Amino acid sequence: MVSTLRRSDWEGRSVFLTGHTGFKGSWLALMLEAFGARVHGYALDPDTGTSMFGVANVEALVASDTRADLADRDRLAAAMASAVPDLVLHLAAQPLVRESYKQPVRTFATNVMGTAHLLEAVRSTPSVKAVVIVTTDKVYENDGRGIPFVETDRLGGDDPYSASKAAAEFVTASYRHSFFREPAAPRVASARAGNVIGGGDWAPDRLVPDCMRAFTEGAPVRLRYPAASRPWQHVLEPLSGYMTLAQALLSGADAAHAWNFGPPAADQAAVGDVARVVAELWGGDAMVLTDDVTVHPHEAGLLALDSARAVHDLAWQPRWPLRRALQETVAWQKQWLAGGDMQTFSRKQIAAYLESTAS
Repeated sequence: MVSTLRRSDWEGRSVFLTGHTGFKGSWLALMLEAFGARVHGYALDPDTGTSMFGVANVEALVASDTRADLADRDRLAAAMASAVPDLVLHLAAQPLVRESYKQPVRTFATNVMGTAHLLEAVRSTPSVKAVVIVTTDKVYENDGRGIPFVETDRLGGDDPYSASKAAAEFVTASYRHSFFREPAAPRVASARAGNVIGGGDWAPDRLVPDCMRAFTEGAPVRLRYPAASRPWQHVLEPLSGYMTLAQALLSGADAAHAWNFGPPAADQAAVGDVARVVAELWGGDAMVLTDDVTVHPHEAGLLALDSARAVHDLAWQPRWPLRRALQETVAWQKQWLAGGDMQTFSRKQIAAYLESTAS
C-alpha cells in the first residue's frame, strides 16, 4: 500500500508544533519539512545533552523556533498567533513514567495544564482549522489482561504519567464539546500511540536507548521487567498516523475524536525479547541481563492497542515490522557513532519508510 500522505496537503502549510526539540517532535519536524510544510516550533530546550534535535540539525529547518514553557500562557498564545497556523500538533510533554514518580507535580502541570493552555491559545487564533493532541497508549485503565484497548475503553492511570495523560484526554474532550462544536470551529482530535523506538533517542529509562548506551560502553544492559509486554513501533509509524489524521481533520472528515496508532499484534513483544534482538543486531559482545534490584516503581505488565479504527477509517497502516524497526534504529545509532551526517541519514530513513508497503 502506497503512503496515504499527500504532499499537496502540506506544501506551504503553516504548522504549529509543540515539543519540536524532543525525540518524536524532531522526527516529526523533519517529516513535515520533507512534505513542504512550514514548521513553527514551541518547546523547552532538549532535555538530554545529546539530542535528535541537535544531531540532525533540526533547528536549521524550522520556520521559527520558540523556546518557552507551556506554563507561559501569554508566550504560547503569542507564538501561535505569530505563526498563523492552519494546523496545531501538540507533542510537548513530560513523557517518562519513572520521571513522573520523581516529579509528579511537574508532570501534571505540563501534561494537563499545558494541554489546557494550548487549547486556550487555539481559541484565540482564528487561523487554526485542526488540532491533534498527542497522548499515549497508557491513558487506558489497565487491568493487566492484555486485551487490546479500543478508543472507547475506560481511561485511567496508576502512575502520575499515565494519569496525567488520561487527564489530558479529558481536557481535550471537554474543550472539543464546550468550545469547538460549531461547524467553523477547529476540529480537535487526540492520538494514542505505543512504545516508540528509533534513532536519536537518548532519554533515560527507555529500553532501546538503554541497550545502545550499554553496548556502546561495552557493558551489559540490565532489564527491570523482562517479561513486560509492549506494543513496539518505529517512531515514523505514529508520526505518519498523526499526519494522516491531520489530513482528515483538515479535509472536513468526521475525525474529531480519539485514535489509536499501534503496531500489529505480531509486534507485541516482551522487553527481554526486544533487548535480545537489539543485542544480536548490535553484534560483538552485547549482553542482556536481568536487574538484580527487585523493587522498582510500578509499570503495567501487559499493554496492547487495537488500531482497527485508524486502519479502516483513515487508511493508515503500519509499514515496518518490529525487526525492521530495530534494524533501522541500530543502523541510525551506528551511523551517528561513525560521525555521519544525521540529517541526511534521517531523511533517507523517512523516504525509505514512505516507500515501504504495509507490514
